[in-house]
Order: sequence, then structure tokens, then C-alpha cells
Amino acid sequence: MLPEEPWLVAIRRMAMPADTNAHGTIFGGLILSLIDQAGAIAAQSKGASKVVTVAMDKIVFHEPVHVGDLITCHAAIQERGRTSMTVCVKVEAEAPSSLAKDIEPRQVTQAEVVYVQVDDHGRPLPL
Repeated sequence: MLPEEPWLVAIRRMAMPADTNAHGTIFGGLILSLIDQAGAIAAQSKGASKVVTVAMDKIVFHEPVHVGDLITCHAAIQERGRTSMTVCVKVEAEAPSSLAKDIEPRQVTQAEVVYVQVDDHGRPLPL
């Protein structure tokens, strides 16, 4: 299900050597962390204050990310509940050399993440 809201560029960063696994590609866990952060940024941009991650759907990595690639996380609100938001996050990567050649970024993965707004005691709080 695609979001009805416009996509927000939530995070953009370069993959660095310290981000690599033993195979020379970027850790999947780093991408998961970026997805989580990007989704929270989107939720907060729509008025949520303190949010916690409740669920993240199945993640499939379609393309590897290499050192030097630019990683971009796009996020959009997909659904709003009373205390929760479902955010769609898509992750793209591109080699810096492709920027000057207008080559389309490659989609690395996509996820739906559910966040719940909570108070200072961790109790759900209406949005």
C-alpha cells in the first residue's frame, strides 16, 4: 500500500568504511537503523512528539550498498490511528559518480514502520 502523503527526504548520508561488514558491503543493521530514524522524523514532522517503534514489516534487501554510496531515506505517513502512525520508508542508494550523469538511484529496500506516541512514562498518548 502506497502512502497518500508526499514523500519527505528524511535522511541522506554517505556510506563510510566503518559501516561495512566482512563482505565489504554496508551492514544491514545500519540500514535498519536509518529506516527507524527516517520513519520517526516523518512522524514528528506530522505533529507527533515522542514516538517509539512498535513494529517493522519484513525487510528484503534488493541491492547491496557500497562504501561511498549516497544513501537516501524517503518517508511518508501511510496511516494514522488514535495513538499510532504507520510510516512507509524507502531506501535508495547511488554512487556519487552517477549524480553527474543523471542515473536513477537504485532502490535498496522498503519498510512499513509503526510508531506509537508516548508520554514521559511510556504510556500511549493520543496524536
